[in-house]
Amino acid sequence: MSDAALPSGRMRQSIFTPRRKRFITSIVLAVMCVIWIYPLIWMIAASFKPNSELFTNPGMIPNRPTFENYGRAWTEANMQRYFFNTLFVTVGSVLITTIAAALGGYVLGRREFPGKWPLMGLMVFTLFIPQGYTIIPVFQLLTTLGLGQSLWGLMLATCGHSIVIFILLFAGYFTQMPRELEEASRMDGVGPVKTFWYVMLPLAKPIVVTVVVMQSLQAWNDFLLPLVITLANPAMRTLSVGIYSFKGEHFVDWGGMMAASTIAIGPIVLLFLFLQRYFIDGLAGAVKG
Repeated sequence: MSDAALPSGRMRQSIFTPRRKRFITSIVLAVMCVIWIYPLIWMIAASFKPNSELFTNPGMIPNRPTFENYGRAWTEANMQRYFFNTLFVTVGSVLITTIAAALGGYVLGRREFPGKWPLMGLMVFTLFIPQGYTIIPVFQLLTTLGLGQSLWGLMLATCGHSIVIFILLFAGYFTQMPRELEEASRMDGVGPVKTFWYVMLPLAKPIVVTVVVMQSLQAWNDFLLPLVITLANPAMRTLSVGIYSFKGEHFVDWGGMMAASTIAIGPIVLLFLFLQRYFIDGLAGAVKG
């Protein structure tokens, strides 16, 4: 039988074989990836260009590659200090947020108590409040506690930005765990705290990694909150606020800004690449729960 006599459905089936579908899908995804990461690659390439070349050579490859922008950003622009400020705030907020969210999610996911569902509804409602509306009360609270001009205050303020989302993630994951785990621990004489710490929390490793990555990303890149809190003390600036300082009243140091931005995104990209498998598993488990 000739190809012209084949039904149209069989013709389409013969044209779009599984191998061809995978090939076409790969091509489309590759093009999308190139478009998606092009600004990032251009920024890294621009960090090796002097300011005089940035607008005369819009291409990717610098005519006269230089590391001067990195030296100027790291030392003269004080990015070295801002880097360690950001590292302190990020690590501290990740530890506090992860532990607090895990405890809150465990209670909401495994325990029944009066007012549980209204409490969860109120927590979800807070997600719709813009960050700008809460900065002034947060700053006043930190000032009252004597932490308004310290990195400790900035770290504590950063903890509360996304903790509700993380509590709900933990709650959804803990909900789907079998009750037999707690019953077995109770029969062995293990208390609720040790059951949580040694039994339930290790099983929630994908969610723990997810919270670590998301909180690290949020704390490392946050701009508005550090800008307000460090306004009176430039030595407390984080990387995102420090990068903004490259913009002067009459001149913008684009080369230094590109180098500082590359320094800023490097650690968080490496963290995500190292933990991406657990991050994806955690999101999948939370959605399933």
